[in-house]
Amino acid sequence: MRLRATVFASLAMVSAAVSSSEFNIIQLEIKGYALLAEVADTQLSRSRGLMHRESLEENTGMLFVFPDVGHYSMWMKDTYIPLSVAFISEHGVILNIADMLPQTRTAHDSSGMAKYALEMNMGWFSVRKIAAGTRVVGLEKAPAAN
Repeated sequence: MRLRATVFASLAMVSAAVSSSEFNIIQLEIKGYALLAEVADTQLSRSRGLMHRESLEENTGMLFVFPDVGHYSMWMKDTYIPLSVAFISEHGVILNIADMLPQTRTAHDSSGMAKYALEMNMGWFSVRKIAAGTRVVGLEKAPAAN
């Protein structure tokens, strides 16, 4: 109960901090853990992603919405924050999770047909024992990709 109250208090503070952002913000839940995700739903926002950011608040991330279901890759060119990415099916199920080191061009691929990718601080998923097969709740609030 105390953890959940702390998470919601943090989400409120983060929501206020990013409300001036150019991204839409949606709340997602994975395995009972609430998070806020900036939505990258255009080619430009997906290309830019979290580049040039110095930090990422706890329990916040970026949700990439792809225009079609397919095999996708993510890399870390000009990204300064170590991240973990979860590739997610169109049905909201995590396909695989990969850890990504800053400022690298190593491709991290979806293991199956993905519709979304969710980037969080490195280790966010593993600390919470979130793995492939876990469902992400709230994806229906994400706008369609442009």
